[in-house]
Amino acid sequence: MSSKIEAALVDLSGTLHVEDAVVPGSVKALQRLRKSEIKIKFVTNTTKECKQHLVERLHGLGFDIKPEEIFTSLTAARCLVEHRKLQPMLLLEDTAKEDFVGVAQDTPNAVVVGLAPSQFNYSQMNKAFRLLLTGAPLIGIHKARYYRRSDGLALGPGPFVAGLEYAAGVTAEVVGKPEASFFTSALDELGVSIDKAVMIGDDARDDIEGAQKIGIRGILVQTGKYREGDESKIKDKPYCTCANFSKAVDFILECV
Repeated sequence: MSSKIEAALVDLSGTLHVEDAVVPGSVKALQRLRKSEIKIKFVTNTTKECKQHLVERLHGLGFDIKPEEIFTSLTAARCLVEHRKLQPMLLLEDTAKEDFVGVAQDTPNAVVVGLAPSQFNYSQMNKAFRLLLTGAPLIGIHKARYYRRSDGLALGPGPFVAGLEYAAGVTAEVVGKPEASFFTSALDELGVSIDKAVMIGDDARDDIEGAQKIGIRGILVQTGKYREGDESKIKDKPYCTCANFSKAVDFILECV
């Protein structure tokens, strides 16, 4: 029998909301989950906006979520840059760059790539390419292939990171999901071991497969970027597949 569930890592975009639209039932489902003894950490690869803007948007959608409850790939990227004392060229949207305030960028010696539609043009990509040719490291905040917008699926940063890898002959270091360190760092903040945690998300590869590779049980929700058959496209099928976050919470509460 699986260990008792003590913590839930919860994806945001595609799981609780899609841009400025709430996934039906998610607000009340989160309230139900909070009434249990299960610890919660919101883990997100969202890189289009800083944590403060994200929190404000979530509040506007009706979610009672505190900044300290959110673990972002932007945070992980900043920690890496500061640890190595790098000065990054940031291929990020201006709102996301706010999470790098105070980090020296005058003489770039690294390239950091997130989801930045306004930055993915020839001039900026070529500037990044030339910097990589000098030996600068390439840091991918994450390599998601696509995500869900209100008007349908859209390219994520992954294809642009892969393009730079191919052109410069380098391999990116990725800090967000599905990297093991991302999940373990989030659980370390909760003080819960991987065998007592679940990961709830809409991305079979980055959320579910990434978590399950290190022993976290994955609950795939069929909202957001989910496409029919995604659960069979990863090596090990999800611990559970649910129609939405509300159903995932029902499942978790039945297990405790």
